[in-house]
Amino acid sequence: MTITHEVAGAGPAVVLLHSSVCDRRMWDGQWDALREAGYRVVRCDFRGFGETPCADRPYDNVTDLVELLDELGIERAALVGASFGGRIALQFAALHPARVGSLTLLCPGRPGHEASAELEALDELEVGLVESGRLDEAVELMVDTWLGPDADEDARALVRAMQRNAYEVQLAPEVEISPTPVEVDLANVVAPTLVYSGAHDVPDFRRIPVELAELLPDAEHRELPWAGHLPALERPAQTAELLLAHLASVAAR
Repeated sequence: MTITHEVAGAGPAVVLLHSSVCDRRMWDGQWDALREAGYRVVRCDFRGFGETPCADRPYDNVTDLVELLDELGIERAALVGASFGGRIALQFAALHPARVGSLTLLCPGRPGHEASAELEALDELEVGLVESGRLDEAVELMVDTWLGPDADEDARALVRAMQRNAYEVQLAPEVEISPTPVEVDLANVVAPTLVYSGAHDVPDFRRIPVELAELLPDAEHRELPWAGHLPALERPAQTAELLLAHLASVAAR
């Protein structure tokens, strides 16, 4: 299966990996800037998000990403991952280090992270709302939790649309097939890595970037004092500048 994707521009490949409350549309604010800067930009919808349906057989997201890059003829790429997409980027980089030129991680998840009681309670609340059919309440919970104070109404409306779509896509199949767990050793992630956290994010995602900077062989952590969990939506133009700056710094190395 080929996951839904878009490609634009020419030059070194940059692959944008979305959060689990979003889909590939979360990168609208960075798409043109990256393309105009001379990059071949790729963004995709993972299974159960955006325009990609849920799986009908066992799968894992890293293999899906490998197959997508192979189909596009991309041997090596810079990966940009937000939250859930950041975790997939780390797994990919650990399993295929020669294929990753750099990592830029925005409030990423971490393979093997044990969720705090607070994060587990949030997950239980969301699942309870979804299972009882209260999708509007679940959507608003996600919007209020994951967007920081700088998010405008356009950003909130887009997250509402993306999250509502994800619920509807994921509720459609009669049988739920979860992704196969992917075990990795983060010591194998050798790409230059810049990890951002948001000062207004939930505690788990403020801790993970600090931990990654200590665990990865070539990583730096920076906190964004204005950001919540989704800086690409909260300050799109500034986030584009951050991505371009890291890509340029890696190229200069």
